[in-house]
Amino acid sequence: MPSNKVCGVPIAGNWPVDPQEDQPISEDRIWIDGCFDFAHHGHAGAMLQARRLGKELLVGVHSDEEIMDNKGPTVMMLKERVAAVDACRWSTKSIPCAPYVTSLSWISHYGCHYVVHGDDITSDSNGNDCYRYVKEAGRFLVVKRTPGISTTDLVGRMLLCTKNHFIKSLEHVLNGQEGSGNAEECKRVGEEMSQRIRDYATDQTGWKPGCKVFSWSGSNSAMEGNLGVEGGTSRLIVDGRDPQLGQRIVYLDGGFDLFSSGHIEFLRQVVATEESTGLKDGRHNGLSSQYSPAYIIAGIHDDTVINHWKGLNYPIMNIFERGLCVLQCRYIDCVIFSAPFIPSIAYLSNLPFGRPDVVYHGPTSFMPLTYDPYIEVKRLGIYQQIGEHDFQDVNAGEIVQRILKSRAMYEARQRAKGDKAVTEEAALMREAIEEGARNLAKEMTVVR
Repeated sequence: MPSNKVCGVPIAGNWPVDPQEDQPISEDRIWIDGCFDFAHHGHAGAMLQARRLGKELLVGVHSDEEIMDNKGPTVMMLKERVAAVDACRWSTKSIPCAPYVTSLSWISHYGCHYVVHGDDITSDSNGNDCYRYVKEAGRFLVVKRTPGISTTDLVGRMLLCTKNHFIKSLEHVLNGQEGSGNAEECKRVGEEMSQRIRDYATDQTGWKPGCKVFSWSGSNSAMEGNLGVEGGTSRLIVDGRDPQLGQRIVYLDGGFDLFSSGHIEFLRQVVATEESTGLKDGRHNGLSSQYSPAYIIAGIHDDTVINHWKGLNYPIMNIFERGLCVLQCRYIDCVIFSAPFIPSIAYLSNLPFGRPDVVYHGPTSFMPLTYDPYIEVKRLGIYQQIGEHDFQDVNAGEIVQRILKSRAMYEARQRAKGDKAVTEEAALMREAIEEGARNLAKEMTVVR
């Protein structure tokens, strides 16, 4: 990883990533750049649309210093933001330290003809259009900005401690049976959300089928973690690639709130572990090169389930937003919305592809649990723990704390964005609530 510094136009040998020599310019090689603070689905949506315009997508990521000078503080550090971009299935290559004002020299060096950006205006510290040079050169393409989500929105949820983003039942929302507005409006929103799930379930080209998507339903008791014999039922939402003969079925679950480098590194290490195991046991031999030796299924918990265990206004992202973040990740083959908190034997045995060969869990959790949710998995002998890694402490709680520690700067950033509701009083309230939750957690026994 290059140093986190502002770059001008480097000479050969000093570009942040290879190639070091100028590349032939191709209209099939697309450039997109940005801060990519928080790996929310709006960023992924922009990359998906950009990828569909060509055959390769290069993603420029601005340095912490340049963002601070032009926009305000970042929540995530450069290496964390680069990790998120690298994990997006539609990203071909990340380019760290890309200039905040998009440079023709940079995009031409990497062989990109077109630059893609959303239909909103981005300006530098002087109020000038960041894309003025590529626009003047006729090398700028516009895609639609993803509505309803932004880094600013998420920071506002944290500081105001709101819950109005929660979804009671994703399946009801997708079917137009839940939501604000009249029946016609609910139906329209449900159809739009369903289409976005289909879009995010595509493969690395952005066009072909990729992830399979299911929705699980069971009793509230089973969802929140009561052990029992309830297997529930799974409904197919989006068809995609099935497991191939020779692939191990891998299951993992979580909230994946504020989908970040902690989640991403865990998923990357799961894939790396299965790759290593596959080489040792010969699973690679019978598989096409386009397939991994493992088929990774991610179960995602409902908003009410996460809030039951974490309290406050967690999750900061609702299940739809978190699901899109997981779907866009290149390490995932299948997603199950509304997965129960405890992966019981009954539930695992009733999964669409049968009982998995292995269930993975990460090294950390900030839920105050009084029991082990993986006790049945361990009894089956299929539990595997991923060890410690550099991003293991990066989770939703850590990100909220970063916001609170730099409250004044983020409040200024929110006001600059036009959000007058974010006040010091709201931030102080959030701090008090967080402190109360931490004190409660200390009184409870955490079982890993």
